[in-house]
Amino acid sequence: MRVSITELKQMKQKGEKIAMLTAYDYSTAKLLDEAGVPMLLVGDSLGMVVLGYESTVSVTMDEMIHHTKAVVRGTKRALVVGDMPFMTYHTSVEDALRNAARFIQEAGAQAIKLEGGVTVADTVKRVVDCGIPVMGHIGLTPQSVNQLGGFKVQGRSLSAALRLIEDAKALEQAGAFAIVLETIPAPLAKIITEQVNIPTIGIGAGAHCDGQVQVVHDLLGLFSDFVPKHAKQYAKLSEPIRGAAADYVAEVVAGAFPTAKESFTMDEALIEELTAQLGSSAR
Repeated sequence: MRVSITELKQMKQKGEKIAMLTAYDYSTAKLLDEAGVPMLLVGDSLGMVVLGYESTVSVTMDEMIHHTKAVVRGTKRALVVGDMPFMTYHTSVEDALRNAARFIQEAGAQAIKLEGGVTVADTVKRVVDCGIPVMGHIGLTPQSVNQLGGFKVQGRSLSAALRLIEDAKALEQAGAFAIVLETIPAPLAKIITEQVNIPTIGIGAGAHCDGQVQVVHDLLGLFSDFVPKHAKQYAKLSEPIRGAAADYVAEVVAGAFPTAKESFTMDEALIEELTAQLGSSAR
């Protein structure tokens, strides 16, 4: 049985920390699910770490649905959250409802995530009222990176900090079941966490959040373009993968792969009959 949003809220009440990771494909999702990760985010970060885009802005709904389907197929227990991509919930509430419904109906996700606070609160309420769980996301919102002037820490001034607190409260009031706090000072994340009754999930927001989320490619050391300051590499798999691929190429070129061990045999009598049919004595 999958983790529910009720269980997540209870974890906050009990003071239990919530671990969350991103996932974008069946095989990885299956491993993370088996490892006991309670919540998986099919983030639009896939645009950068999977598809090679410069930012998340280029990611489409169809791409998100495609990857979310794969993650859902690979999981049994984790709550799967689909990330609403750029401009799929800004143009109208109708568009937001239609696209959110695709994540639930078409892709099989259990919840959706969208960026913004006060400005999207009405949309969040409408989506929640339709029975779709919504996770909020404030602080550094990658879809607004051009407006924010780059990937910068948010909430460092008094006015900016107060706006983020207001955003968090607006999302809670609108019915969001949790809020991602990205790249904000740890003391501010602590205040926000204490100000709302729903779980806060931090990424670059310090240890006082109710939970943490990381991009799985950062955690595994698979994405080598850059490593965010807030990421911890629990493994560095890029070198072993690169090395294994290089060894494979070398063996193929040298004729050392495949060996008899990796090859399938055939009945000798059948081989003789086949060569006879072809009019050749060569084997």
